[in-house]
Amino acid sequence: MSRSIPPHASFRSPRRAFLADVGMGFTGLALGSLLSRDGITRPAVANELAEVGGAPVRTPKAKSVIWIFLVGGMSQMESFDPKPELNKWAGKTFEESPYKHTLDSPYLKKNLRELVEGLHKVHPKLYELQVGYKKYGQSGLEIADWWAQTAQHADDLAIVRSMWTTDNNHGAQLQFHTGRHVLEGQFPTLGSWVHYGLGTLNENLPQFVVMGTPIADCCGGIGAHGANYLGPEHAGVQLNVDPANPLPFTSPGTDVYHEEQAEEFALLGRLNRLSAVEYPDDQSLAARIKSYELAFRMQAAVPDVVAFHQETQATQERYGLNNATTKTFGEQCLAARRLVERGTRFVQIFHGSNGGAGEWDAHGGLKAGHSKLCAQIDQPIAGLIADLKARGLLDETLVVIGTEFGRTPGAQGSDGRDHHPYGFSVVLAGGGIKGGIAQGATDEVGFHAVEDRHYVTDIHATVLHQLGLDPRRMEIPGRKRLDIDFGKPIEAILA
Repeated sequence: MSRSIPPHASFRSPRRAFLADVGMGFTGLALGSLLSRDGITRPAVANELAEVGGAPVRTPKAKSVIWIFLVGGMSQMESFDPKPELNKWAGKTFEESPYKHTLDSPYLKKNLRELVEGLHKVHPKLYELQVGYKKYGQSGLEIADWWAQTAQHADDLAIVRSMWTTDNNHGAQLQFHTGRHVLEGQFPTLGSWVHYGLGTLNENLPQFVVMGTPIADCCGGIGAHGANYLGPEHAGVQLNVDPANPLPFTSPGTDVYHEEQAEEFALLGRLNRLSAVEYPDDQSLAARIKSYELAFRMQAAVPDVVAFHQETQATQERYGLNNATTKTFGEQCLAARRLVERGTRFVQIFHGSNGGAGEWDAHGGLKAGHSKLCAQIDQPIAGLIADLKARGLLDETLVVIGTEFGRTPGAQGSDGRDHHPYGFSVVLAGGGIKGGIAQGATDEVGFHAVEDRHYVTDIHATVLHQLGLDPRRMEIPGRKRLDIDFGKPIEAILA
């Protein structure tokens, strides 16, 4: 963080004053110095982005989104879609069970794509559930015991049990966020579309915030919170929940006075107005300058977001901040609530990143791995839902809990489950979503989504719909999107 200049000191650089008052010849010089530090050696050419006006096209039900992504592929059977038939036929092959027809399903390999053909196979021996489950709430939703605290809010949850995707490997992580297979390239993520379509509610905070460790380069890297052709100003901004260093990439250092920095940005504003004469259509340059200005304002606003000591002890305990197991994710969830409370549009939280495919990737040791991971996030997610509801924010905040695909009903090795794109679950709450509902279904052993099937962009379309946006109104000239890119809102879960 920057310091304030001592009262007896003054700060006025003659060089800076001179540059502020001269003509266009020095505009490029000063801007070039700033931009070169970011790897830009000349002003960017004007791009083709078309502004959408920043206004919803329908009455929104939600103002903000908290998007929780579990990296590696959470098992649907051991979370939000329990399948007791797995216990009944555990150890038997599909052929030996009443479900041998499952492997002949028309869905099998219909759309599947792999970076390495044949890398993942159908595992024929059915594997029993590794955790119990119960019915919760007046709705009677069946939820695994590892999610017992989140399950206390069953009547606020909409569980979509019929999700499917096309990638059988971890490119599905990027696909879940962009709607496109990694072999097709990188595209804007949902968070960036929200930012592009709605703009800001708070000029002092980023409108698309990323917390936790993002996915690894193997699986999409920064593309999972990037904006691609929408431009960098619509990409996610990474936030550290450490109150001592929440913005490691924007802090000017302890040797820079706040007043000095304020004058630097005042100069930048004057140069910006001058540059508009020379480069009137250069939106990329304008976006870069806006990012500098936002970074300056964030230095004051963001530390307040992570000032958790301002919360009551009861609130801190609700998120699990008093427990080493839940503290890290609890702080991220609490920061998410404080961000949406202050007007941030889209908060994206990654959990389980490990520099590779992700900790939720349970090829072996599923019971030990999932039980540990659920213990880290169950209480914080339950606390987040409860806290939003208590503050009257749940109605306007849409919470989404997703993962790239599910796990196989058959055993991989002795105690794991392989990747499974044919059927998995996503959970939503708040933001005008019906509670206490399970929408869609997989078959009796959790292999295929067979009822009201939803490709991942249906989740995107649902989020955008609740925010009042129509993705078909946000197309970029020269960037025609495929029909499946848009998805369809899941009407059955909309209140």
